[in-house]
Amino acid sequence: MTFKQSLELGGHVRKGETGTMVVYANKITKTETDEHGDELERTVPFLRAYTVFCVDQIENLPDPYYGRPAPSVAPARRLAQVDAFFANTGATIRHGGDEAFFAPSLDLIQMPPFESFRDAESYAATLAHECVHWTAPTHRANRDLSRYAKDRSERAREELVAELGACFLSADLGIVPELEPRADHASYLESWLDVLSNEKRFIFSAAAHAQRAVAYLHGLQPKAADVEKAA
Repeated sequence: MTFKQSLELGGHVRKGETGTMVVYANKITKTETDEHGDELERTVPFLRAYTVFCVDQIENLPDPYYGRPAPSVAPARRLAQVDAFFANTGATIRHGGDEAFFAPSLDLIQMPPFESFRDAESYAATLAHECVHWTAPTHRANRDLSRYAKDRSERAREELVAELGACFLSADLGIVPELEPRADHASYLESWLDVLSNEKRFIFSAAAHAQRAVAYLHGLQPKAADVEKAA
């Protein structure tokens, strides 16, 4: 918060602390009259800079400002049957950082820590999405990702397949995730709409690819007879 905001809350920045500059960017619309007397709307971009301080640099704020949120998911909250499903795929899944992605060159899935998700269902849905990407190589479900990094439309196609597959798999696993909005959701939707507007039937092709990917993941699970023998 800014120095002024801390004062309004009854706090004060400790002597010697250094703030951090943040910049707020936005646009405003102004109505102007042109030389012919017509009203025109003009969009004006602007930037505002503020110096802010972390609450740890400020004393005497109300107690809630110093609270530390508990982990969103307790370790015991994990869904055993869902964890077992993904473990049975044999995919290499690493945890760390704040991004989820499949790295084709290394053939591994990178996931943020489990505790960083809202709940176990949200974690599972994100992992399902990446596992559908993982099925793409020729020795699995065989989808061509060679142009994924270079062609926006190809990337949109594969992301739609992965998202549909995640929905199918979530339904199969009996989970109902409630994902938080992310900054890239709008760009994903825009890219999907571009593809679907040019290829009216691609939704059916994407759904078919997604179903094949999910079927492949199910095919990696132990058969009921094998489970009974192991027991």
